[in-house]
Amino acid sequence: MKEKYDVPIASESEFVEYMLSQMAAFGLPCTQQQAKDFYVYYARMIETNKYLNLTGITDMKEVVVKHMIDSLSCYDPKIIKSGSSIIDVGTGAGFPGIPLAIYDRTLHVTLFDSLKKRLTFLESVIDELQLTNCKTLHGRAEDLSHQDYRESFDIATSRAVARLPILLEWTVPYVKQGGYVIALKGAIYEEEVGESDKALSTLKASIEDVRTVTLPTLDDKRAIVYIKKNRKNTWEISEKTKRNQG
Repeated sequence: MKEKYDVPIASESEFVEYMLSQMAAFGLPCTQQQAKDFYVYYARMIETNKYLNLTGITDMKEVVVKHMIDSLSCYDPKIIKSGSSIIDVGTGAGFPGIPLAIYDRTLHVTLFDSLKKRLTFLESVIDELQLTNCKTLHGRAEDLSHQDYRESFDIATSRAVARLPILLEWTVPYVKQGGYVIALKGAIYEEEVGESDKALSTLKASIEDVRTVTLPTLDDKRAIVYIKKNRKNTWEISEKTKRNQG
């Protein structure tokens, strides 16, 4: 395991050049300084990945496309408005929360995860990049959404955490009425959407948009699912969901 993830780190100039070119290809503006901030994040992630399993994707070009740009593919300023509060549920190595916080420093991003070691890594990135708009939260979704954090955020994001019906149970309770859950999904997103009617009804939410995503250099199938919370919840997480989470 250690040998597999003990990989060389690309130079800053190489990373920045590739990041800028692929962001342009995707159609998102990106400044030199933003690209340099993404480089610091990439470099610290690869360093830490030698002893803490953060990601199986370590090639610089794949990190840019499959982690950084994939995370930013959900960025729609009409929904993720300036100054929005975001909770990134099951953030893992920080995706999509850290890229969103780097890309738009007006956002207030909370990185939520159950593994303290990952959050310690993320806190070091936050400190080094002076991401004063970003903080961490340790715990499990079913333990916090019904306490102080219920209906506290404009947006909940999640990437590669759970199938959509379960994910809705974990995320919708955090979102204010009129807010959004933004789920970054892979190839079976249509199947997951089809399974979600009961959860959407129970949670008083609705799917507002499903946008297919094509990342630069890739031809795989991805989508962003935007779910709007229409009314407040008076609902508790099911025992089945608790077992899945545990």
